[in-house]
Amino acid sequence: MAEFRVRVSTGEAFGAGTWDKVSVSIVGTRGESPPLPLDNLGKEFTAGAEEDFRVTLPEDVGRVLLLRVHKAPPVLPLLGPLAPDAWFCRWFQLTPPRGGHLLFPCYQWLEGAGTLVLQEGTAKVSWADHHPVLQQQRQEELQDRQEMYQWKAYNPGWPHCLDEKTVEDLELNIKYSTAKNANFYLQAGSAFAEMKIKGLLDRKGLWRSLNEMKRIFNFRRTPGAEHAFEHWQEDAFFASQFLNGLNPVLIRRCHYLPKNFPVTDAMVASVLGPGTSLQAELEKGSLFLVDHGILSGIQTNVINGKPQFSAAPMTLLYQSPGCGPLLPLAIQLSQTPGPNSPIFLPTDDKWDWLLAKTWVRNAEFFFHEALTHLLHSHLLPEVFTLATLRQLPHCHPLFKLLIPHTRYTLHINTLARELLIVPGQVVDRSTGIGIEGFSELIQRNMKQLNYSLLCLPEDIRTRGVEDIPGYYYRDDGMQIWGAVERFVSEIIGIYYPSDESVQDDRELQAWVREIFSKGFLNQESSGIPSSLETREALVQYVTMVIFTCSAKHAAVSAGQFDSCAWMPNLPPSMQLPPPTSKGLATCEGFIATLPPVNATCDIILALWLLSKEPGDRRPLGTYPDEHFTEEAPRRSIATFQSRLAQISRGIQERNWGLVLPYTYLDPPLIENSVSI
Repeated sequence: MAEFRVRVSTGEAFGAGTWDKVSVSIVGTRGESPPLPLDNLGKEFTAGAEEDFRVTLPEDVGRVLLLRVHKAPPVLPLLGPLAPDAWFCRWFQLTPPRGGHLLFPCYQWLEGAGTLVLQEGTAKVSWADHHPVLQQQRQEELQDRQEMYQWKAYNPGWPHCLDEKTVEDLELNIKYSTAKNANFYLQAGSAFAEMKIKGLLDRKGLWRSLNEMKRIFNFRRTPGAEHAFEHWQEDAFFASQFLNGLNPVLIRRCHYLPKNFPVTDAMVASVLGPGTSLQAELEKGSLFLVDHGILSGIQTNVINGKPQFSAAPMTLLYQSPGCGPLLPLAIQLSQTPGPNSPIFLPTDDKWDWLLAKTWVRNAEFFFHEALTHLLHSHLLPEVFTLATLRQLPHCHPLFKLLIPHTRYTLHINTLARELLIVPGQVVDRSTGIGIEGFSELIQRNMKQLNYSLLCLPEDIRTRGVEDIPGYYYRDDGMQIWGAVERFVSEIIGIYYPSDESVQDDRELQAWVREIFSKGFLNQESSGIPSSLETREALVQYVTMVIFTCSAKHAAVSAGQFDSCAWMPNLPPSMQLPPPTSKGLATCEGFIATLPPVNATCDIILALWLLSKEPGDRRPLGTYPDEHFTEEAPRRSIATFQSRLAQISRGIQERNWGLVLPYTYLDPPLIENSVSI
């Protein structure tokens, strides 16, 4: 007979404790013990508790391999078993009669009656688990999770997603916490009530004036929203949003003018000044292009019974010498030049030029919300999340590394499929291209998607924007990419001694293959790997996954309300067609082109909610769930946190000198995962 000490830690979240009875079976190299009750006098397993138990094994089971945890409702005299409840277990610590502590990380909800098998916390790749019992456990765990988390094709040509209809159907381990869920609906309810009381959500007509729009602007105020309100008509602010606004991923250096954008020297002479030309500036590398060509011919929507319109503009920008501001030079609102598609210039009439810029901002709304935000920063992280849950067991080092960056992603995306991107909901009733247009954009972009776009250093080089001044998304993003890459490289170095060890990890290869097939639909032209052959390739790939799920999402999500609170800066629809000639625009015509009152308020409400984490936050690099138990990865985590703190200090110091601080990539403000 052998006596073991068992220490159990219960989570602190609301509802984490349980009244159910818990027992453990210890699985070793010589066999398995019967279930051993964990029972002291009084109530066990209360929220936040750490408790000690002593259990006696009738026979020696040999070296401990696994811990099997059993949970069942208590049985009361006359009443029978109570209804089972949920328990959040943080970890078990097992102390054998001889030898040190064995830690079994859990960090899972056990819902109802059932059994959970835990492996000792040392991270192991598939080829490092030699004992057949451990190999079998890895396979059984993945089979169970593959049954629990299944794929479905939500729309043709989209990345696949979780096969659940509503958040009520989700299992507890992927749901919002009670606190986060309550805060989310409290925020939504209060914002909805305010709009309703003002009578704006039900008003289908036009805004009476720009001045009247200030009523909605008072809804919520942020420094970014205030700045947009004050400067939205200025050329320098218009251009700066391509660098540091909500869609900072499209601007690229222009080495030659596209044939379908026939800008001439005479058109831009007043901005370029004397002594230079378009060709000279192209050769110097001071011209940049933002091309929304993917919007050409996109299907448009009907709002309040009125057809809406879209444009596919091209915008030429000029970086003036001496670190002057980036400025717009010319805008063409279609991809087909000609007499019905004039090139608008800063020297045009005020309302002509402002209307042209507003059409570009409307195109930015569509491109950002459908592609940069929804596709790249929600749907792809969902693919990474599902593949991680389905192909990597808890003991795998990559599971331990990645699981914090998947937290709540399946919940928020399932909620989006309930409330945002379905017929009749927000996107469909209040945006100029509706759900059909969003879907068409995603299908088009999936055919163009490539690996370099997802890897920030390569994306910056490809777009030729390494040295454009004042590009804080690039500057902060590159620092964070570098910190993540060093952290990932250290973790990979601990568990993979060679390139061959990467190739031989069948679980890793299955993970990469599933992402390729379910996320990128087996498109080899994308350059997305379907297998990984080297440690270097693995480091880049995992860095891309973590960066996409954290910093990239923060950069393109947190500023949505700042950009849209003053609606003319980011209109979600346009009610009149793009102008086909100059000299006809007026203030009244400008307002008549903008979205109606109810659509404006609908979108502002949604983007306010999507810009604001509803509590229960875990900033980048914060890992309260300690999946890694060895000293080496824990040291790497501490070093990573130190690097992020240093980056944050630099960002905050720089921001003191900026009229509009760029805060979206300040590490304490970046969530570990896509959770809103």
